[in-house]
Amino acid sequence: MALPMPTTADLLPLGPEIFVCGAAFALLMIDLFLSDARRGLTHFLALFILAAAAVLTMRDMAMEPAFGFANMFVRDTASDVLKVAVYLVAGASFVYAKPYLQDRGLFKGEFYALGLFSVLGMMLMISAGSLLTLYLGLELLALSSYGLVAMDRDSSRSSEAAMKYFVLGSMASGLLLYGMSMVYGATGSLQLGEIHAAAAATGDRTLLLFGVVFMLVGIAFKFGAAPFHMWLPDVYHGAPTAITLFIGSAPKLAAFGMAYRLLESGVGPLDAQWQDMVAWLSALSLVIGNLVALVQTNLKRMLAYSTISHVGFLFMGLAHGGQLGYGAAMFYAISYAVMSAAAFGAIILLSRKGHEAEEISDFRGLWARNPLQAMLVLFVMASLAGVPPFLGFWAKLEVLLAALDAGLLWLAIVGVVCAVIGAFYYLKVMKAMFFEEPEGEGPRVHPDRHLRLLFAVNAVALLVLGLFADTILHWCGLAFPV
Repeated sequence: MALPMPTTADLLPLGPEIFVCGAAFALLMIDLFLSDARRGLTHFLALFILAAAAVLTMRDMAMEPAFGFANMFVRDTASDVLKVAVYLVAGASFVYAKPYLQDRGLFKGEFYALGLFSVLGMMLMISAGSLLTLYLGLELLALSSYGLVAMDRDSSRSSEAAMKYFVLGSMASGLLLYGMSMVYGATGSLQLGEIHAAAAATGDRTLLLFGVVFMLVGIAFKFGAAPFHMWLPDVYHGAPTAITLFIGSAPKLAAFGMAYRLLESGVGPLDAQWQDMVAWLSALSLVIGNLVALVQTNLKRMLAYSTISHVGFLFMGLAHGGQLGYGAAMFYAISYAVMSAAAFGAIILLSRKGHEAEEISDFRGLWARNPLQAMLVLFVMASLAGVPPFLGFWAKLEVLLAALDAGLLWLAIVGVVCAVIGAFYYLKVMKAMFFEEPEGEGPRVHPDRHLRLLFAVNAVALLVLGLFADTILHWCGLAFPV
């Protein structure tokens, strides 16, 4: 069926997306005429684009849903909150990345162009009102991410990581698309609202349930949930740390948006079926992520398996559904994106030209050499471990309460036990910083002032936001009206 010509009413909800798309193309063209010495202008313009997109989004915060292009695009409170979080985390990723890329000869305009197109893909996923829109956003994010991981063409490790990411990502996209085709075959529509109505109708739902299973596989892959996590450790380890920081933080917000649109806006009436599957994915992610992270000595791989365990906590909220569950899951997604940026930022902070601070042993003696930075890293690890009153504690508490409210006592018990296990491998980093002697000259903090300032703000924010967690929870609750 041909779509009607777009009107002003169709374009207004897409204002931020249209701006980011046009600005990303303009940035790409401007960068062609800039010398390497003036590449800082590209960096500044990329940050300006994200700031302007945030202003456009917050200026007309959508308390009531607004639809565009025959309901293929939806703008509501949930999408606006997630988009603002994406801009913030992506902007922080750009600032973290600049000194790292400069030291390694990778400071090029392609990083910012691909980063902005990734952000555009995330925005489309978050505001998808149709399976078609969601898939277009997902592929835009995925293809840009593959390019980012492969940026360091002289590194065999980065090239290998990019190939693994591409092959396994393509497989997951195919499974997701196969599931969407089954849902379309069962309901006769690509619109999530119409799929929701068809799922609520009585009748044979076998084909629809098969489609839901395949879509869940796609969601689990994009999150990095077990047992579909095989790509995540190798990609996180193989990619340049600045790229790992980007793909390990903001896309988790988009993945939550995708999960919410598919599971609630789409097949919400089948929650009795898919919630059980999400609960088991949560338990597997918690157990596998935490147990394997225990034996890691490489910090990037440890954080990769830690990501799998954090996804398990996030899935607890999804397994509940409803305002409480989705609000808790969104709060966890935002909290984890901020914590992940800080964790990989700590690696960048201690890295320098010719040296990657990827091993836990690279943090030995940081307290003796630089007490301030050691305390900031302590804030990050304490928040990831869920120590009160840091942000990570409240995020874990909310999803555990959601699991209990859903009657998933067994899952809450698994979560508590795994949280205790997880605290141990974060303690290894703290032990190295405070109680072990450094090897050689010891850790050296990067001299870039902007990098140091951002890391300090990022780490302290984990404590401050933890003290004011109720405010963020209130926003997340408003995003999902009863």
